[in-house]
Amino acid sequence: MNYEETIAQLSQENAFLKAELAQLKKLIYGAKSERFVEGDSPDQLRLDLGLDQLASQAQQVQVQTLTRKTQKPSKSKPTGRHPFPAHLPREVIVIQPEVDTTSMRKIKDQITEVLDYTPARFKVKQYVTPIYADPEAETLHYGVVPGRPISKGMATAAVLAHILVSKYVDHLPLYRQHKIYRRAGIELSRSTMAEWVGEIGRLLDPLYEKHRALLLEQNYLLVDETPIGVMDSQKKGKLHKGFHWVYQAPASRMVLFDYRKGRSREGPKELLQNFEGYLQADGYQVYDFFQNSAHITLLGCMAHARRKFNDALVNDKTRAAYAMELIQRLYAIERRAREEGLSHKQIYQLRQKESKPLMDQFHAWLKQNLPEVLPKSTIAKAIAYTLGQWDKLYGYLQAGHLLIDNNEVENKIRPVALGRKNYLFAGSHQGARRAAMIYSFFGTCLQHKIDPQAWLTDVLERIPHHPINQIEELLPHKWVDKP
Repeated sequence: MNYEETIAQLSQENAFLKAELAQLKKLIYGAKSERFVEGDSPDQLRLDLGLDQLASQAQQVQVQTLTRKTQKPSKSKPTGRHPFPAHLPREVIVIQPEVDTTSMRKIKDQITEVLDYTPARFKVKQYVTPIYADPEAETLHYGVVPGRPISKGMATAAVLAHILVSKYVDHLPLYRQHKIYRRAGIELSRSTMAEWVGEIGRLLDPLYEKHRALLLEQNYLLVDETPIGVMDSQKKGKLHKGFHWVYQAPASRMVLFDYRKGRSREGPKELLQNFEGYLQADGYQVYDFFQNSAHITLLGCMAHARRKFNDALVNDKTRAAYAMELIQRLYAIERRAREEGLSHKQIYQLRQKESKPLMDQFHAWLKQNLPEVLPKSTIAKAIAYTLGQWDKLYGYLQAGHLLIDNNEVENKIRPVALGRKNYLFAGSHQGARRAAMIYSFFGTCLQHKIDPQAWLTDVLERIPHHPINQIEELLPHKWVDKP
């Protein structure tokens, strides 16, 4: 290796290490937001990068800035605090003046509302069943105690639902719930609650199977995965790293958590063996297995490509900023379509008119700039990643109901991440599967703006005697609350 080659190699390594160090500092000390506002004009960036040949094409596309302007509230909008919900019960307290008002005329009632709180109160339902004897028929007559979700259990459906909602929605581990119950004078052990959670899982298992089957009948799914620590008897003193694979059907707003012991392709391969339609995922190579499927069209995630360029800002701000500005304009089109309430057909037409030229411009820029950057640099990795994902990223232009990214399913993973910080791990693989079941139901409830406490209480009361061939009626997206 001659002197010039050595200098070039050392310069490349130095640039790579600087970028890596800057990224580590950003992870430790920097803001977590990925919001990007570029001060330089897009046209100036094009000139700096030698893209004069794309100027005429760029001029045909309307430049849109994503900088949000804070609008002052109009005078007609109230600026005070929000009124309390109408469904809350009101305790009316009339405060009379401390004078004789007999001869006075009341002008009006001045109403002041304050929010009050009554701590949760427990009660015991005591069923008394008188037994009567018919001496003539020599028979006994008595009422039947209502069935309970757990046979011979001492908790009603409402209590059982509260335990699960507290654990999987409010992220309160059982040991914390134990302390809360103890403060109320109820001695409810963690082991008892754990047994109840297991019993509920077995009770809801047929409902989960139906939920999964219906979700897989959809023709468009988003997918992502997240780790979960699991205690394994075969790994003494060490947690097993399992994974929740999360699927969401945008059309039906159903969410499915599917627990697998690993992150290999076997999990989605098995689950999606009969699925037909669009599958949208990030660039994780496991999903490439579906690239050659005759029944599945694989779509990419623009948000992941954007993150690559966000990471590259410390390495090559000019190029990274240009790419992010283009991506922001693509997202501006998507936001405008949502705000205007466009139909799928109208969204498709809008994308063909405005998004497609931007995507073509972006593609040309990527191909031109890849040979001009250092191969191991962060910007090179961002460009190479985006080019490698291009066909999948371009796919959302095929139809108006498709999304530009899979951020929606990523949002469904956040409760798991919050839960991990509280209960840390699942007690077994079966416990992790049970958690996937409950997250599926509660995630779908939240998508449909259903109170998970009300849903689960009702389902636990009905499911023991509900016809198995009508179990679909109990699923969150099909559920109708009792009058």
